Amino acid sequence: MIPAMFSLKFNRYLSLIIVPLFMSIFFNSLQANENTIKNEEYYYETLRVNWGDMFPDGNRNAAGPKFFKYLIDQDLDFHDFVEFNKRYCPVSGSLIRPGSVPDFISMLEESTNNKTCGYMYRCCWPCTCDSMKYAKAMNISHKFKGVEEQFTVMTIDNPCGKEEFPLEVNRDYFCIGEEMNMDQVFAVDGKMVIGFLHSPTSCSSSDLLAIKSHPVVGEQCNVRNNTVEEELISGMGDIFIKLSK
Repeated sequence: MIPAMFSLKFNRYLSLIIVPLFMSIFFNSLQANENTIKNEEYYYETLRVNWGDMFPDGNRNAAGPKFFKYLIDQDLDFHDFVEFNKRYCPVSGSLIRPGSVPDFISMLEESTNNKTCGYMYRCCWPCTCDSMKYAKAMNISHKFKGVEEQFTVMTIDNPCGKEEFPLEVNRDYFCIGEEMNMDQVFAVDGKMVIGFLHSPTSCSSSDLLAIKSHPVVGEQCNVRNNTVEEELISGMGDIFIKLSK
């Protein structure tokens, strides 16, 4: 028979080993679950569930700016902010499903003749073409959880003074009179932000050659961007173009 004192000491010894081991496994499991939950599906579903808050009338045409404003107003860390910005199209306002592959594009920088290259998540290839022709890249900074981060956004000029504002777009989402509605969109130096440019870099000659020779971003976009507006029937058609040019 094991003496009672020995049994008590043995049980205490086991608790010193097993309890910390159990807690370690438990917290590792929680961390693994968190990493599993915050995948592309998580970011997509979160935006889908909050769709009605962003678009009460259901009209998301060309409403990339609404997504960006909604996200930058949330209390997100920078990683989550970047990942959420992969799940909508800056040009059309469509949600982008998990597994979508971004396009490598180039666009002019605001206030310079230089070109910035980077990745754009889009719903369809015509949106890529329209962004390269009508949007510009701008480097900005913003604090996330108290940490200043620098990143590159896609911008267009203030569209609110246009005489022919596209009827397919909810103007109230963008404008108050001829001024931008700062409760609904995000602007920097008078430019409206429509979305996020991922992994930006100054375009090298090889980058530009790769884009030019690409069958979609190069060849198809060349055709689209040289087609008169009245004949554009794919993607957002001329809606975003009327908004941005």
